Amino acid sequence: MLGPSRASVAPCYCRRRPAPAHPHPRMTEITVAVVAALLGGGVAWLLATRARTTDAELEARARSAEGIRDELRRQLADKDGQLEALRKTLEDEARARTEAQTRLDQAREGLRDQQRLVEETTTRLTDTFRALSADALKSNNQSFLDLAKQSFESIVAETKGDVGKRQEAIDGLIRPIQETLKRYEQQITAMEETRQRTFGGLEEQLKHLSASQGQLQRETGNLVKALRTPHVRGRWGEMTLHRVVELAGMAAHCDYEPQVTISGDDGRLRPDLLVRLPDNRSVVVDSKVPLDAYLDALEAEDEDHRRDALARHAQQLRTHMTQLAAKSYWEQLPQTPEFVVMFVPGESLFAAASEVDHALLEDGMARQVVMATPTTLIAVLKAVAYGWRQEQIAENAQAISALGRQLYERVRTLADHVEEVGRALGKAVAAHNRAVGSMENRVFPAARRFKELGAASGDDIPTVEPIEQAPRLFTDLDKS
Repeated sequence: MLGPSRASVAPCYCRRRPAPAHPHPRMTEITVAVVAALLGGGVAWLLATRARTTDAELEARARSAEGIRDELRRQLADKDGQLEALRKTLEDEARARTEAQTRLDQAREGLRDQQRLVEETTTRLTDTFRALSADALKSNNQSFLDLAKQSFESIVAETKGDVGKRQEAIDGLIRPIQETLKRYEQQITAMEETRQRTFGGLEEQLKHLSASQGQLQRETGNLVKALRTPHVRGRWGEMTLHRVVELAGMAAHCDYEPQVTISGDDGRLRPDLLVRLPDNRSVVVDSKVPLDAYLDALEAEDEDHRRDALARHAQQLRTHMTQLAAKSYWEQLPQTPEFVVMFVPGESLFAAASEVDHALLEDGMARQVVMATPTTLIAVLKAVAYGWRQEQIAENAQAISALGRQLYERVRTLADHVEEVGRALGKAVAAHNRAVGSMENRVFPAARRFKELGAASGDDIPTVEPIEQAPRLFTDLDKS
C-alpha cells in the first residue's frame, strides 16, 4: 500500500471585476463650495440691494428673491444630506467590497497551494510508479502491476472527486459575494445617475436665480437713476402721500385738499396736503424727498464714504426742516395748530438720518415741525378720520333730534284733526238716531196704514235700526 495521499484542488482562474468609478470627493466638495459661494453671493447681493428698495414692487421682488434663496438653501441642505448619505453608502460598499476581495484573494491563494500540492503528489506518484514498474519488470510480476494500477486509479479518482467538491464549495462561497458586488454596483450606478440629475436641476435653478438677480439689479439701477431726477422724485413722494391718505380713509372729496395755495407775507405758499379737522381746523403736511445723498450712501464702497453720505443726507433733512419751520403755516391759516407735518416718504430715509443726527427729531419738535413717515402719518390720519366720524355722528344726532321734534308736532296736529273727525262722526250718529226715531214713531206708522187699508202693495217697510256704537275718541296725548 502507498502512504496517505494529500487531496488537492485544481487551480481556478477567475477574472477580477473592475471596481466601479466613484465620484471624486474633492470634486463634490468643490461643487458644494461653488454652490455655497453662489448662494452666499446671492444672499449678500440681496442684502445689499434690499436697502435700496424704496418702491413696493422692488420690495416684492426682493422678497421673492429671498424666498427663492431660502428654497435653494433648503434644497442644497437636502442635497448635502443626500450626498452625505451616498458617501456613507459608498464607503460601506467599498469596505464590503474590499473584504470580499480579500476573501477572494485568500481563496485563490488556497487554490494555488492546493494546485502545487496536487502537482507535487502527481510527481511523487509518477516517480513511485516508475520505480514500481522498474521493479515489476525486473521481477516480471504482472499481478503487482495490476494492483499498482488499481491503486493509482483509486488515488486519482479520489483526488479528482475531492478537487470537484472543493471547487463547488469555493464557487458557493464566491457566488453570493459576486451577486452582492453586482447589486452594489447597480445601486451605485443608480445613485450616481440620481445625483447627476439632482445636481443638474440645482444648477438649472441657480442659473435662473442668477438671471433673476441680474434682471433685478438692472431694474434697481433704472429705479435709482429715475429717483435721482427731481421731477420723478417729487412725483414719487406725492404718490406715496396720496396712497397714505387713501389707506387712512381720508378721501380727497371729503377729508383732504391737495395742492392748496395760501397767501402770506412771504408770498404764496403751496403745501402738499391740507388735512381738514372738525370745527374748521386744519393741519398742513409738506412732503420732502431728499434722496441724492441717501443713494450715494447705498452705493458707497467703504464705511467712510457711507458715513459721509449719510451725514449729507441728515443735513439735507435738517435744511428742509428749517425752511419749513420758517414758513409758519399756522400764522396764515385760522384755527390751525402751531405745528406743521414734514412727511418723509420712506422709513429708511428717516432712519438713516436719525442714525447720524440723533437730535433731528427733537430739534424739529422745538421748531414746531413734526417729522412723519408713512407709518406714523397713517396713524395720525386715522385719528383725524375717527374725529370726523364722531363729528358726523354728533351732527346726525342733532338732525335726528330736530326731526323727532318736528314729527311729534305733526303727529299732534294729525291727532287733533282725527279727534275733530270723531266728534263730527258722533254728531252725525246722534242726528241719524234722532231721524230714525222720528221715522219709527211718526212716519212709518202712517205709511203702514196705507198697506192695511189696501192702498199699497209689495214688501213691508223694513225696520231701521239706530246706530248704537259711538266713535272712539283719543285720550289725552300729554298723559299718554
